Amino acid sequence: MDPLSDILSLLKPRNLLSAGFAAGGDWAVQFPNQQDNIKTGAIVRGRCLLWVEGEAGPIPLEPGDCFLLPAGRPFRMASSPDVPPLPAQEVFSDARRGGVAQVGTGDEFFCVSSRFALEGRHAGLLLSLLPPLIHLRDAGDRSGLRWAMERMMLELREDRPGVFLIVRHLAHMMLVQALRLHLDGLRGAGVGWLFALSDRHLGAAIGAIHADPAHPWTLPALARHAGMSRSSFAQRFKEMVGAAPMEYVARWRMLLAGDRLLSGRESVSAIALSVGYQSESAFSTAFKRVLGCPPRDYARQSGG
Repeated sequence: MDPLSDILSLLKPRNLLSAGFAAGGDWAVQFPNQQDNIKTGAIVRGRCLLWVEGEAGPIPLEPGDCFLLPAGRPFRMASSPDVPPLPAQEVFSDARRGGVAQVGTGDEFFCVSSRFALEGRHAGLLLSLLPPLIHLRDAGDRSGLRWAMERMMLELREDRPGVFLIVRHLAHMMLVQALRLHLDGLRGAGVGWLFALSDRHLGAAIGAIHADPAHPWTLPALARHAGMSRSSFAQRFKEMVGAAPMEYVARWRMLLAGDRLLSGRESVSAIALSVGYQSESAFSTAFKRVLGCPPRDYARQSGG
């Protein structure tokens, strides 16, 4: 897999709920804190205003626009600024298991939304690198995201057999597509692995690490994958990722090992070999240095 897919698989995003709401006339809905879950929303039809707690607003949303709230902050959506909001719990009381809620009169506005929990232990690996609000404006090259939005609207409205599974897969597709589009717009700005993926040279090196984490990686070998001199690569990697290349290799290996430990299906020695360590003691020392405790203690913390 590619690095973004690798990391999302490790963090295990789980779709808690997907629903739609239709609105017309004067309307407003206040959504509560999402309890550290990722909230996504996409405008299929009509226009509205969005306010997110702690962010400047309002933000106008148009058909095809998508927003992500990685920190799950409270937010409000409305047809205009002066409409008193209804609490989302009241509006969505009949759509708690999916479906379509109605706000106001008419349906000239339609939005689909999803809420995700990150079940992997290292959710901060992703969330700490994302801003509180990601707003993706509609564009002609985002047909995949637009298709998923419109398909989800149809599935939620029609409520046919298998709707739950289809909507769940569509929600995951929209999450990954939105993160991909956000990544495309970064253009090397910021510090962290997510930003480095947008860099052609560093992305190639990180991709090689993820493709074969057990390989005996060296700085010169990674620099060759990046097509850079060793010194330039090391400096650029540290500036963009926030860690030296070999530190990143060690951390990724230990995150993979930690995920396998939690499954409880493999021995420590087998996991050590899978991430490039011939010696269980050397692996245990590296694991404790990176993740703060010995492998067996790490597994016991989650009942493994």
